[in-house]
Amino acid sequence: MPTRPLGKMGHQVKIFSLGGQATLEQANRDDEAEAIIQRAIDLGVNYIDTAAAYGRGVSETYIGKVMKDRRKEVFLASKTNDRTYDGSMRLLERSLKNLQTDHLDLWQNHNVRTQEDLDKMFAKEGSMKAMAKARDEKIVRFLGISGHYSPFVLKKGIEQYPFDSILMALNAADKHNASFIDNLLPAAVEKGIAIVGMKIPARGRIFKEGGLTSMEQAMRYVLTLPVSTVIVGISTLKELEEDVRIAENFKPMTAEEMAHLEELTKPYFSDASWFKEKW
Repeated sequence: MPTRPLGKMGHQVKIFSLGGQATLEQANRDDEAEAIIQRAIDLGVNYIDTAAAYGRGVSETYIGKVMKDRRKEVFLASKTNDRTYDGSMRLLERSLKNLQTDHLDLWQNHNVRTQEDLDKMFAKEGSMKAMAKARDEKIVRFLGISGHYSPFVLKKGIEQYPFDSILMALNAADKHNASFIDNLLPAAVEKGIAIVGMKIPARGRIFKEGGLTSMEQAMRYVLTLPVSTVIVGISTLKELEEDVRIAENFKPMTAEEMAHLEELTKPYFSDASWFKEKW
């Protein structure tokens, strides 16, 4: 599988990475979840993204069962959805315990949507204070911001603080409304921040008869953008194998091919970007 630099963090990341949702956040799916994580690492995946909020700790716990023996093989990222210092420190402690590790490679502010979120994060007793402390104490190595609602708010976030990474929503329907590609991606590229794409299939809503019909189209579109990697939530081992194969055989799209996919998504862009603000 091809690799790309993960921003300035010194890690060569495979272009397909494992997201901590789908089967990985569902309770009582221990065997399936563990099989997906083990197989992903066997196939070369070296970046796993999760969050304290996914399944209220279920996702981190599944990943932790594998990290117990394979921690050194992956760059491990999690998130806090608490905007306060105390709440974020509590979540970090829980994340480390669930993930069976003594450190995170990347700790991210989760689902940053509004100016109010930013104000709370950067307040005197906000989550950024927790992030700075955790990094100073070497409990986390790098700091990030994530969101899929407003590219404009996230742009303010990376202008306010030198984050190491940004996790943003990117898919073939993006340009029709509140575009992350047009309004956020260039600023992140200019700063040299690691760019991780999510919402590539938009929980399957990117696929429609007469529109996009394959994961290959969806992934190739986003991987042609200046991203380090994409994270995808996996439901079955078959899905995982297919997505890794797409990454292994990746060829960039031409501008014409990308424009064609954008045009195909136009009739249903609102459904394929259900997670975004509307304007």
